Amino acid sequence: MDAVDRVSPAGAGTAGAGEARAGRGSRVVGLALACHPGPALAVTALACALALGSGLGGPRSALVTAAVLTGQLSVGWCNDAYDARRDADAGRRGKPAADGTVGARAVWVAAGVAFALCVPLSLACGVLAGTVHLAAVAAAWLYNLRLKATALSWLPYVAGFGALPATVALSVPGGPWPRWWTVTAGALLGFAAHLADTLPDIAADRAAGIRGLPHRLGDRGTRLLLPVPLLGATAVLAFGPPGPVGAAGAAALVLAGAASLAGPALGRRRRKAALAGAVAVAAVDLALLLARGVGGA
Repeated sequence: MDAVDRVSPAGAGTAGAGEARAGRGSRVVGLALACHPGPALAVTALACALALGSGLGGPRSALVTAAVLTGQLSVGWCNDAYDARRDADAGRRGKPAADGTVGARAVWVAAGVAFALCVPLSLACGVLAGTVHLAAVAAAWLYNLRLKATALSWLPYVAGFGALPATVALSVPGGPWPRWWTVTAGALLGFAAHLADTLPDIAADRAAGIRGLPHRLGDRGTRLLLPVPLLGATAVLAFGPPGPVGAAGAAALVLAGAASLAGPALGRRRRKAALAGAVAVAAVDLALLLARGVGGA
């Protein structure tokens, strides 16, 4: 009994420390998941690819990438923190701020820190480039806090995706203006991304009182509209530059047409098919962007 009594407190202390470490670990994981890592990393990778493809060089490309990453982290954390109560009421899975894995206050703090880092990093890319990027981040915050539930829910996506090639182009030494077709294509892809991202959750969002543009159009209306901006983005990139379309542009139009039409069609049975189609078209358009560049006359 004495031996047991002597060992028990130590064992209990070890178990308590282990539980505390496990709790801290789960909170860190929860915080990482609350930033919407998939979209955040995808947009950041796109910015990095555009920067490298525009000839910015390693250090300046890293700066642009860091600015975009911190902006995306701030937007993702803001979204989860603001929607925590609504997500909890709806019983949504995979929402750390809603299921208690990490507190909403901690997520808000993370969002604020990320945004605070985003400001100097963006301005270090150049005053104009930084201003354009920060305006896009502010629009995304406005989406989270207000526009998500209105008929203007599409506007921050259009502004954010259109600003991305503009930010990269303006970060090039000498600040050449972005080509109009890159900004237009980015804006159209942003509109399509909003439709595709919202499509699987239209019914649940409506039940929660969200009335953005896709929710007003409904499932069928959103699926029918989705191919329009997807094909429009590819067409702008193919026909926008001076000269003939060329084999690359023609191939991109064929591939984008197939993906943009197949995704929404399959979306009737597979919830994420439309989003997958949008991603496929975005990949095609990224290849065209990299081939043609984002800045210049």
